[in-house]
Amino acid sequence: MVNSRRAYVQICKQGTMLSAKQSGKSWKEVNREFKERRKKWREERLVKKARLEEEQKNEQSLEKAIAEENTFEVRNVSTVSIAVPGSILDNAQSHELRTYVAGQIARAACIYKVDEVIVFDDKGEITEDEKKKLRRDEVLGEARPGCLQLARILQYLECPQYLRKYFFPIHKDLQYAGLLNPLDAPHHLRQQDVSLYREGVVSNKPLKVGKGSLINVGLLTDVRVDKVLTSGLRVTVKIPESQENPKKPKGIIVPPSLPRADTGIYWGYSVKLASSLSDIFAKCPYPGGYDVSIGTSDKGTSVDDIAPKSLKYKHALIVFGGLAGIEEAIEADSNLDIDDASLVFNMYLNTCPQQGSRTIRTEEAILLTLAELRNKLDPEFPPLDNPQFPQEQHEDSKSNNGMNSKSNNEVGTSESDGSE
Repeated sequence: MVNSRRAYVQICKQGTMLSAKQSGKSWKEVNREFKERRKKWREERLVKKARLEEEQKNEQSLEKAIAEENTFEVRNVSTVSIAVPGSILDNAQSHELRTYVAGQIARAACIYKVDEVIVFDDKGEITEDEKKKLRRDEVLGEARPGCLQLARILQYLECPQYLRKYFFPIHKDLQYAGLLNPLDAPHHLRQQDVSLYREGVVSNKPLKVGKGSLINVGLLTDVRVDKVLTSGLRVTVKIPESQENPKKPKGIIVPPSLPRADTGIYWGYSVKLASSLSDIFAKCPYPGGYDVSIGTSDKGTSVDDIAPKSLKYKHALIVFGGLAGIEEAIEADSNLDIDDASLVFNMYLNTCPQQGSRTIRTEEAILLTLAELRNKLDPEFPPLDNPQFPQEQHEDSKSNNGMNSKSNNEVGTSESDGSE
């Protein structure tokens, strides 16, 4: 390194002597100009080096701050789960009506901030003839067609519009999903919306080794995270407000439950399949299981007899029956040897006493039950008080108290996402 620098200086001196002869200047004048140029070059080099060191220092401090924030502790929040039989779609007369029933369930779950939707099979064990009709999904697994279609539509509607094309290719079950009313949930953010958290998909754009991954979160620019992740994976990203370079934002991968625990804003529901009624309890994702389980039936106790805020819970489960009610699901379950359906649950309720119709459809019962239980349930770990949405962007929604859904615009978005 030293020898090369000396050689460079020697070449410059020879060039200086040559230029002195050509310009007619004295060697002393040319040498002074050379020294001034060399001094200026050294100063520029030092400034450039200092700038690089400053950028590296800022980047290291930002990465340190992100690493410190990455060691977060998720606050406990009480959850509400609902279980719905997939057989309710079999009673629909057309493909359009099957899709619409699923859309009503998704809307009800979102409106009442349900955390988990379980689609269970209430028809009992699968016979040899029925095995030929079974369908398999890479994520959800194997199930009867009605269960799988209901679960797929619920997942599709919960997913933000800008992510649907990555997770939901063209499928027969989603043929009429573009006709459904959108959920318009808080995590369905527009490009111009400001939010600390966003849902995203890991991009397949290349990055330098050890530089992490790029996440598409529905913004003009992808967000870089420090973790190397498999492309195509859905993740929840926290994007700090203070960014060293806003054109190249950095984020943190967080659990999907953190946005609601941290801010109190509802962040959608998860969907899973259960092979039977007993399988719902056996595969509960929460430690200790569901501490409050409620079955719904016209043979149950009137909901009017339940005192307000008397049902304290950490993780509540509300189970709905199909065309023949919960009793049929219990009878078809080989793991349950019980004659009295009320013994399966902590409470067995009739949420619409003195009904005016002989039958209440399951999608109607979900809305009725969740509305009736709002002032009966008392969460042990309530979410933080926070406005439902990060910020209101549209003046027309303000004038209508945010109750109007932009059905036409959103349906157009859904259709363009490849649902048809």
